[in-house]
Amino acid sequence: MEYGFLSVLPPIIAIILALRTKQVYIALLFGIWFSWLIVKGWNPLEGTLAMIEGLVNVFQSKGNTRTIMFSALVGSLLIFIQYSRGVEGFINIINKKLVTLEQKKTGYARVMVQILATFTGLLLFVETSISSLTVGTLYRPIFDKLKIPREKLAYIADSSSAPSSILIPFNAWGAFIMGLLLTQGIEKPFSVLIASIKYNFYPLLTIGILFFIILSKKDIGSMKKAEQRTRETGALLNEGSTPMVSDEVTSFPPKKGIPARACNMIVPLLVMVLMMPINLIYTGWDAVKKSTSLLNHASQAIGEGSGSSSVLYAVITAILVAIIMYFIQGILKPKEAVNLTLKGISELMPLALLMLFAFAIGDACKVLDTGNYVANITESWLSAALLPAVVFVVSSFIAFSTGTSWGTFAIMLAISVPMANIHSADITIVVAATLGGGIFGDHCSPISDTSIISSMASASDHIDHVKTQLPYALFGGVITTILYLIIGFFG
Repeated sequence: MEYGFLSVLPPIIAIILALRTKQVYIALLFGIWFSWLIVKGWNPLEGTLAMIEGLVNVFQSKGNTRTIMFSALVGSLLIFIQYSRGVEGFINIINKKLVTLEQKKTGYARVMVQILATFTGLLLFVETSISSLTVGTLYRPIFDKLKIPREKLAYIADSSSAPSSILIPFNAWGAFIMGLLLTQGIEKPFSVLIASIKYNFYPLLTIGILFFIILSKKDIGSMKKAEQRTRETGALLNEGSTPMVSDEVTSFPPKKGIPARACNMIVPLLVMVLMMPINLIYTGWDAVKKSTSLLNHASQAIGEGSGSSSVLYAVITAILVAIIMYFIQGILKPKEAVNLTLKGISELMPLALLMLFAFAIGDACKVLDTGNYVANITESWLSAALLPAVVFVVSSFIAFSTGTSWGTFAIMLAISVPMANIHSADITIVVAATLGGGIFGDHCSPISDTSIISSMASASDHIDHVKTQLPYALFGGVITTILYLIIGFFG
């Protein structure tokens, strides 16, 4: 059955509700219900029952189930690392290096501490919240001592979190996006996601701009005024500003009476990252024809491997390694290990719920054939050359208005992927534009959870953080749009 214009109403209503209520869960759930209401001929009872079954059917996909399980278990891994004081140990090593720098020129120390904070944020790509919270909370005393404005710390925490999480997809972000791509019929989502990285210009530019600003010391706009204020008066905040303050990296306190060891953070994270390509090779090994070269066979197997299986096996391995390490050190007992695992799962349950709703609305839009309808009605005026730039701008608007990149991915990938197929556009570029737009809009939005957490952890005034960061984000967004137009028209 063809639904025509009705097929675009659910995502449009979901977007409007998200804009009005700022509650992406309610918006997505209503969008799912409205989709099935249309399918069931406007019968409220049948539509509601179909919605419930649609949510249940999400778990019929093994990939979806693995992705949701992975997201929940990432919370356990993060809790283990925090409980073992691994993050503190890592920061202590950095602080020792700074003692030497403080004996040299202050300007050199100021640059180095900002570079170290940036690298810390990039390395903690497993989850954006833990990255922003760690950078803001643990570097704040050092930044204050070196008279670096709080707005600069918030900017570094914000700009090194989501961009690294989307560019290094061995985390919940990667698993979520691969699940959405599977929903749209893409058989090798990992290969598409990896191939799209080089076209994901906005996060690449964001990190590049961040390093340039730190090394060149050439700030612009409100950030330049903040740096000037701190140099001249020593004030870390604007007069009358209200700092958002958080003294905890996570809601679960570290264990008392144990030494802070960096290896308690580095080893589990390293195991998880290294196990992902290994698992991709393992799960894709039999799908590849035998090759004369073992290395060639392994490289082909990575492209054929199951991304959802790989990330799930990797996080389970990392958790087991962490538990064994902490048992040997006397940090954990079996009962504590179980309690921490359950606590970690509960911490990221909202994320798992968002994934469930995102997969469900993707399935519903597929039944309504939303993507193909939008693609067909735009076929006469929207060319393959314009598509990446248009998708980037639309995704940016949705993410800016709703304050969520994940909700934007859920809505837009269900539309942009079919449009790419209809217009014969490069699917990797369109996927990159969708993801980059979500990051850009989220980066600029004052209601973004990542921006709020960055302000909170840095003890910065939130509006001041948004104002000082906005010129850099807008510059990156404009350049990204131009690049998509260039690559669209000139290849």
